[in-house]
Amino acid sequence: MCDERLRRVTVGELRPIDSPIVLMEHDPRWAHLFEREADRIRASLGPRVLLLEHVGSTSVPGLCAKPIIDILLVVADSSHEPSYVPSLQAAGYVLRIREPDWFEHRMFKGPDVDINLHVFSEGASETGRMLRFRDRLRSDEADRELYARTKRALAQRTWRHVQAYADAKAAIVQEIMGRADAAEE
Repeated sequence: MCDERLRRVTVGELRPIDSPIVLMEHDPRWAHLFEREADRIRASLGPRVLLLEHVGSTSVPGLCAKPIIDILLVVADSSHEPSYVPSLQAAGYVLRIREPDWFEHRMFKGPDVDINLHVFSEGASETGRMLRFRDRLRSDEADRELYARTKRALAQRTWRHVQAYADAKAAIVQEIMGRADAAEE
């Protein structure tokens, strides 16, 4: 994603990192941090939470990761911000990304834990893709190791934005998703 696109979707200041990515070995505490945040989100939104899952590399035991907890939240309509954003903001979450042209994705940062709270509408195909990728990495050691090697190699480069690092992993993610999809057939 280029700087101009990032500027358009970022709420607030766009902060370049201009550095390598810091990866850590898997920390079992990440699951507990997710549960704590999930409880806070459920308390804030109640029945508006249609799905709440720990996703991303911190959700995969044995996988190195940036120490940022990725959380998938599904609501009825993520584009209808008045139905959930004020409640999340009252709980301390800060809206940082608004992507109306990509599944109406919204992303929040947490009040006291480094998280990316990804919000999608019910039925968005991206939610299923995120869960299948997580589950594939949890269940397939070869793909988990391949992904870890790729991440470690890419993390050593200097990146202007974390999104550029994420974009650079697209080919390997697609390859792994191809195997995950084939295994479901």
